[in-house]
Amino acid sequence: MSKVVLITGGSSGIGKSIGEFLHLKGFIVYGTSRNPNRIANSVFPLLALDVRKTDTIMTAIAQVIARSGRIDVVINNAGVGITGPLEEIPTEEIKNNFETNFFGPIEVMKAVLPQMRIQKSGLIINVTSIAGYMGLPYRSIYSASKGALELVTEALRMEVKSFGIQITNIAPGDFATNIASGRYHAPIVSGSAYEKVYGDMLQTMDAHVDSGGDPLEMATAVYVIIQNTNPKIHYKVGAFMQKFSIVLKRILPDKMYEKMLMNHYNL
Repeated sequence: MSKVVLITGGSSGIGKSIGEFLHLKGFIVYGTSRNPNRIANSVFPLLALDVRKTDTIMTAIAQVIARSGRIDVVINNAGVGITGPLEEIPTEEIKNNFETNFFGPIEVMKAVLPQMRIQKSGLIINVTSIAGYMGLPYRSIYSASKGALELVTEALRMEVKSFGIQITNIAPGDFATNIASGRYHAPIVSGSAYEKVYGDMLQTMDAHVDSGGDPLEMATAVYVIIQNTNPKIHYKVGAFMQKFSIVLKRILPDKMYEKMLMNHYNL
């Protein structure tokens, strides 16, 4: 029997790549978008869902269950980027980022867990970020929101394991997607103490995304996780040095690691 998969943020970027790959592998795939009517030529159905609005989450999950009778895999992929000096990021944008990257996935998990308990099976894959393993300059809020989701996943795995439900994280590095265009950038303020260094950093971050890996790599990794009956707690997907930076954080003294990051970002 083909597994039923729900992917939040499935209309573009990594989510779309995962959905298309799983569709070709024979899975029954549902994606979500805040405005599915604006998306043309999706190879799998797109349901209306905004992770910041609980009613849309409940409606989308009910639609999947009504159509397919079950949900075997949920991929919490919807997320947004945010950059800027912490001092200059508007508080409402910080809250919006956490609503999307942290509270949104939590609400999706809370909505789908009752169905997975009934089934006595299910897999939730939370898409986090390698940036969530470390505090990155001018990406403090993004690092914090993704790091928080990593920790919630670790705890929730233990809470639901007895129900036959598996939960894991997959942390991508930089991939060539449209995330930079949808990212909130705190404006570069003329005369600000951060004007030059943040302006230079912004160009560097966008260049990293533009030269990032093929999202198909993420899709393949997700497929392998789904096939695994006992998935690991954490997966990392990306360039070698991006993944190795996590290892270095574990073994280097804090200040040495901080200096390495500052040198990398020319700070």
